[in-house]
Amino acid sequence: MKLETETLLKPNGYNLNGFSIDEIGDDHISTGIETPMKENAFELSNNEKKERITHLFAEIMDVMGLDLSDDSLKGTPKRVAKMYIDEIFSGLDPQNKPKIALFDNKYKYQQMLVEKNITFYSNCEHHFVPIIGKAHIAYISSGKVIGLSKLNRVVQYFAKRPQVQERLTNQIAIELKQVLDTEDVAVIIDAKHLCVSSRGIKDDTSTTVTCYYGGVFNTPNKIAELQNYLNT
Repeated sequence: MKLETETLLKPNGYNLNGFSIDEIGDDHISTGIETPMKENAFELSNNEKKERITHLFAEIMDVMGLDLSDDSLKGTPKRVAKMYIDEIFSGLDPQNKPKIALFDNKYKYQQMLVEKNITFYSNCEHHFVPIIGKAHIAYISSGKVIGLSKLNRVVQYFAKRPQVQERLTNQIAIELKQVLDTEDVAVIIDAKHLCVSSRGIKDDTSTTVTCYYGGVFNTPNKIAELQNYLNT
């Protein structure tokens, strides 16, 4: 599986293949596995970020013609800022990365462990509208095991940031490979993108599936075995 692409944007608004932003439209643009972050992304404290977002979102609402003196709207900029920093984009802050303890595989369980139907909510980085889906994770122990709830927490951590589903899939897989010290990791994500269903083409029935198969999972037999577990 190719984890990086050469679809990079040039400063003039064109990518390396010569297409403009408007021509690219809703097509996914990927610059690598890491979430694109500025070098000074953490110079401001979370409280300072919330203050700035409150001010800037109030400006957006004002430009749209909304009356910020209305009782229902005047608290919205502050609520949005708190939601962005403390909730739906909290995965941008490395301090929120889950701390994971490993345990010896005392049961000597050598088959795949599958945690399926992990519900997550993310946001499309192209339109900042929700991605709603389920993640399925499998791994084979190399001698250590992880608490089941930590698998969920890893998914939530990487989901809570502006995302592209392909990147999200790879980020979860790479993190689990490093934590568990094994290549034998599989991640499958099945998600609904509101940028597809609520705007643009407005297709409310389609979902997107992305997969990562590492180590022994990257074989027809193990893929079939995993799919059998997921379908039961």
